[in-house]
Amino acid sequence: MMIIKTLQKELDLANWQVRKVIELIDGGNTIPFIARYRKDMTGSLNDETLRKFDERLKYLRNLESKKMKVLKRIEELGKLDENLKTQIYDAETLVELEDIYRPFKSKKQTRASRARDKGLEPLADVILKQPIRESVKKIAEKFVTDEVKTPEEAIEGAQDIIAEIIADNSIFRKKIRQNTFHTGIIETKAKDKYTSTEYDLYYNYTENIKRIPPHRILAINRAEKEGIIKVNINCDSDDILKYLNRHMLKNISKIPEKIEYNRYTTPIIKDAVKDSYKRLISPAIEREIRSYLTERAEEKSIEVFAKNLNQLLMESPLVGKTILGWDPAFKTGCKLAIIDKTGKVLDTALIYPTAPQNNVKESVNVVRGLIDKYNINVIAIGNGTASRESEEIVAQIIKNTNVEYIIVNEAGASVYSASKLADEEFPEFSEGERSAISIARRLQDPLAELVKIEPKSIGVGQYQHDMNQKQLNESLTGVVEKVVNEVGIDLNTASVSLLNYVSGIGNTTAKNIIRYREENGSFKSRKELLNVTKLGKKTFEQCAGFVKIDNPEYPLDNTTIHPESYEVTLKLLDRLNYSVNDIGSNSLRLNNIDVEEISEELGVGKETLKDIIRELKKPGRDPRDDMPKPVLRKNVLSIDDLERDMIMQGTVRNIVDFGAFVDIGVHQDGLVHISQLVADKFVKHPLDIVSVGDIVDVKVLDVDTKRNRINLSMII
Repeated sequence: MMIIKTLQKELDLANWQVRKVIELIDGGNTIPFIARYRKDMTGSLNDETLRKFDERLKYLRNLESKKMKVLKRIEELGKLDENLKTQIYDAETLVELEDIYRPFKSKKQTRASRARDKGLEPLADVILKQPIRESVKKIAEKFVTDEVKTPEEAIEGAQDIIAEIIADNSIFRKKIRQNTFHTGIIETKAKDKYTSTEYDLYYNYTENIKRIPPHRILAINRAEKEGIIKVNINCDSDDILKYLNRHMLKNISKIPEKIEYNRYTTPIIKDAVKDSYKRLISPAIEREIRSYLTERAEEKSIEVFAKNLNQLLMESPLVGKTILGWDPAFKTGCKLAIIDKTGKVLDTALIYPTAPQNNVKESVNVVRGLIDKYNINVIAIGNGTASRESEEIVAQIIKNTNVEYIIVNEAGASVYSASKLADEEFPEFSEGERSAISIARRLQDPLAELVKIEPKSIGVGQYQHDMNQKQLNESLTGVVEKVVNEVGIDLNTASVSLLNYVSGIGNTTAKNIIRYREENGSFKSRKELLNVTKLGKKTFEQCAGFVKIDNPEYPLDNTTIHPESYEVTLKLLDRLNYSVNDIGSNSLRLNNIDVEEISEELGVGKETLKDIIRELKKPGRDPRDDMPKPVLRKNVLSIDDLERDMIMQGTVRNIVDFGAFVDIGVHQDGLVHISQLVADKFVKHPLDIVSVGDIVDVKVLDVDTKRNRINLSMII
């Protein structure tokens, strides 16, 4: 019940929505399936909301499970009372639960545990109760033993026990954590004299913890990890010590700030408070806050990475073109691969136009020969080493022709070319040739090619190697899954990599589908999937709507309409005096339909009916068709050609917290700082204004050729 209330509040959902989504998830339904085909059950919750729901549901269930274990453990110790039970049940986070459980956890040897072993806990209790009207030293004499040599040693041991009691108090820790977070300062200083400019901002830097942006936290973490800076968190410890003293000293006057002094116990307790904070609480709280800041920064960066990846995967395919993929290099030569309009490899070549060979003339002749032989339309150049030099040669080659070129992000291409998947797909080609094929195919169909690469290797994020890899992979895998299912796949041409991301289909089933296709020929219908080994009714239910068949036996099999809705679709068409063969024809008229009336008449949900009508209007529509088309070029520009106030068109290649990087055709992407995205409006995050793949107009603000930096402003 608590989980349901929490999800209701956090995601602003109705009680019935939360219950239904939990039921659907527990029933083995995937997020893409629920988002598209169970809208009437969830109130049309989208993929993003459902993924947040699923993530929080797992966290809250884990929290509940931990609570039960903590309750059981404390009860076994015989220390569970109603107050403690209430605190545990009310804990809203794992951190809060950990604070409550801390005093009962088995600890490694500490100063306090050694003092307890020496029998000094009763002395600590006497001091804490503060009834003493005589010297503590005199009382401590009773605790002198072979292990405790002097009264002073006994008092020190008692202080250690008191310090640990203070440090284990969950209320104190929560208060101090909040105080430190809201008033604390993060401070960084250089360890030695460094000349690197990458981290020069952090050689002597301070900022309020509460206000520091995520990208700075990740930069600080990396600089610290590389041993360049040291990091501290500072706060007003005087206020914290006053707070602890006020709660530890029993003889409080009517004035809260004034503590009635007990000359026997007060000095000892105050020393214990100071020691507890300096030695035990402060370092732990600093670690916790650093950890929290890192987690928050990682979550934000992963969110930005995920949105960038989503836009990249949704980039419009360049259809109907014969493309030459160009993988640039120096010593090993430039690898070329030509693919036809379907992605089939027609030919490969190796040329050496760059240093040290500089065999430009022969290279130009080879490429011009390939252009004439295969009627090449576009040359896709990878943006790696020797890209700039290759671009200049390509511009020379295509001069006075109809051929155009484009720079393609080749991040991860080398990883793919050396993979087992590439071995299976192109056993007859070398790694360099495979890389060139991948570059060409990325332009032709970005989604189909990029799914073959580990998402974090695609290169549209920031500090991706410094963050929680499990969380990063889960988030990015979710993005790929979302996009693949949003676009849909052709069941007869999809690779194992694409099939692997389809709702309900895992790697084994994907391979079984390919094997079935190879043994039996092309699929003629969706229901033929049920003949695939280990693909049962549940998997079919989850995947069927996301796979399409080009020129199928049954027209609805090339739409996003789920087979479970075929009967309703036929009834709708019949009611409007159409047949299934009218789908896709100009004669089909579906405007001015009374959804309310017909949904009731046909016994189908309104949202499902709307989706059916939408699909019948544009069957098999690829949502990527609405995205900006790639910007192709014929002439090469240099950073030296840029001038202040020059107006240019470019493509957004990457987005980070502090701005957007735009490809303006000069090899080096220019930065539009967040402050330059909109002239008269505060921008909270660049993603609020632009997305990866957007075609934008920019103005050159500044060019630093020495540091190879270009500063731009957006023109809207």
